[in-house]
Amino acid sequence: MSQDEKLTAVVSNAASDIGSFIRTQREAAQVSVRQLAEKAGVSNPYLSQIERGLRKPSADVLNQIAKALRLSAEVLYVQAGILEPSEPSEVRDAVVADTAITERQKQVLLDIYASFRQQNEAAADEAASDSDEEPTTD
Repeated sequence: MSQDEKLTAVVSNAASDIGSFIRTQREAAQVSVRQLAEKAGVSNPYLSQIERGLRKPSADVLNQIAKALRLSAEVLYVQAGILEPSEPSEVRDAVVADTAITERQKQVLLDIYASFRQQNEAAADEAASDSDEEPTTD
């Protein structure tokens, strides 16, 4: 198999994987293809082609579909192979799964949570480096 054929196979598999994932999410939300296409601002035939693995959507289209399905865009980006999966986090998963808050509110909460974690890690690193230093004597 040539490099081009391998690349085509990888892209085709990624397209069908994201398509089937979107279909599963749409069906779980009990939304028709037509309804999701309208909410996402894409054509009905285009969404159908995505779900059948015939087209690989752009990041922008994935973002629109995520908003329409009330999913995190990150989830679709990971499924599509655009992003690497992040470390498992029960807090992040709970926020993403919460249907009582908007996507924007979810992102703000996750940003705040990430900043707290970074601050705590930096403080822990600083404390560890301070304890490794040799005491000086005059």
